[in-house]
Amino acid sequence: MYLIIMGVFMLASWYIGNTLQKKFDHYSKLHLRNGMSGAEIATKMLHDHGIYDVKVISTPGRLTDHYNPADKTVNLSEAVYNQRNAAAAAVAAHEVGHAVQHATAYSWLQMRSKMVPVVSVASNFVQWILLAGVLMVNTFPSLLLIGILLFATTTVFSIVTLPVEYDASNRALAWLKREKMVSQQEYVGAEDSLKWAARTYLVAALSSIGTLLYYVWMYLGRRE
Repeated sequence: MYLIIMGVFMLASWYIGNTLQKKFDHYSKLHLRNGMSGAEIATKMLHDHGIYDVKVISTPGRLTDHYNPADKTVNLSEAVYNQRNAAAAAVAAHEVGHAVQHATAYSWLQMRSKMVPVVSVASNFVQWILLAGVLMVNTFPSLLLIGILLFATTTVFSIVTLPVEYDASNRALAWLKREKMVSQQEYVGAEDSLKWAARTYLVAALSSIGTLLYYVWMYLGRRE
């Protein structure tokens, strides 16, 4: 049953990732009427929210866009930074949404940021401890419990990430619409792009929950 469930999640993850890529490619052909690049969109949204201490920079790769609260930088992939289309506008505004969350002390982002050091450590060891725990479940079941606790931290992190990502998208779309940065057609493209991007985080969280429950079931079953 576990293999079936994980197979479903893997298939869903592949489908959503593949669809997201297609959506991005499609809306990359929908050029903005205002002619602004992703970098210009990001800069304007920052300034409209009174944020002047965050830099917008270009980062290598594709769909590698992110906001770094440590050095206050909005990192846009080359395709987003330079291009002038609905997909670039959506991604740029979304990442600035995180900067706005940071500036306004958004509670879910603060919680997520505090969890980063713990999750980083847990991620480095959890797979090995879980593997050892499964292999030694008959002789040292407590090791599996330790692995479960470590994995639980990464699961909680993925759950906390959901409201952070959805809120950033909502802020981005609200600003794009309020400031009339995009036409109606461009807005639909931006909204659709961010919708599929959010689904990648949802599937990741559900998959993590499913895996955690499996290990808990294994541990409790062994105790019986």
